[in-house]
Formats: sequence, C-alpha cells, structure tokens
Amino acid sequence: MKIAMQDTAKSRRSRSTEALILFCIGTQTFAIAADAVQEIRSTDSLATAAVEMELAEVPKVRHLVERSHRTYYVVSGCVHFGLRVTRPTLVLILRQIRTAVLVDSIERMVDVPKVHALPQAFQGEERQWYRGLTYLEDRVIPVIQPNGFLTPEEFARLDRASKSIEARHELEGAVPA
Repeated sequence: MKIAMQDTAKSRRSRSTEALILFCIGTQTFAIAADAVQEIRSTDSLATAAVEMELAEVPKVRHLVERSHRTYYVVSGCVHFGLRVTRPTLVLILRQIRTAVLVDSIERMVDVPKVHALPQAFQGEERQWYRGLTYLEDRVIPVIQPNGFLTPEEFARLDRASKSIEARHELEGAVPA
C-alpha cells in the first residue's frame, strides 16, 4: 500500500511542465520559453556595443548588437506589440534567432503544466507573435513565439542595411582624419 502511494505521488510530480520567463512591456505581461532565451542583459551593459540603425521599413528595430560573432537585431517590444512606448531596462537575447527584445522588467520564472493553443479570435500578425496562452494565478498570459518578432523579409532588409552600415564604418576607418 505504501509503495503504491509513493508511485502515485512520484508520477504527479514528474508531469511534464515547461519553464517560462514572465516579462513585462509597459503594463502587459508576456511569457517566453526559458530555453528560447540565451541571456538577459541590462540595456546599459549593451549601450556601448549597440550600433544605431534607422530603417523605415522596419521601425521596430533601431539598433543592432554584435555578440559572440553574431549580429542581433534589437526589437522594441513596445513598437512590435503596439504598446505605449516606455524606457526598457532589459534586453532578452534570444537563442538560435538573431533577435534581441527590449523589455521593461522580468517578473519571474515559472513552470507551467500547459501552453494552450491560440483561440480563433486571434487573427493576422498576432498568430505569428504568439504560440499560445497560459493560465497562471487567475491571469491569462500570452506565450511568445520567439521567431515571431521578425519575418524573413524583415531579416533580409535588416541584413542589407547592416552590410551598408558596416561598409560605411570601414570607409570611415580607412579615410585619414
């Protein structure tokens, strides 16, 4: 009898959960899979490494940053989600995607038992932004799709602009002052 009760308790604990990072942009809380985030940095720590870029076709990206020999495009979470513009203090550098996202704060990390599919009410761009919803402490929180911040077309435009910026910096370095 004791062994059966221990097995039941053990199986309840070993249920599959997913680790999510809860973060805020303005007053809105979002979640992202913890394994999709490579690192979380202060915007101050990246300020000297960031290169400013202005591309009218992709207004949500104003900077790029080099990290470990990779170029990451820094997406404004406010602009991306159409929220009131704030002064973000953190940047989430995503894993396996050349994207970093400006956020206001990290709420905490949680394990959730399930990410629910998006309801049909979500239409258009938001179907690419979110991979689902989770329910936590009487709140419904959208779970971000990491590759939903920039489309392949936006990456192509940003890559062209980045090469142009790089070439301009090389020319400026080659011209004697």
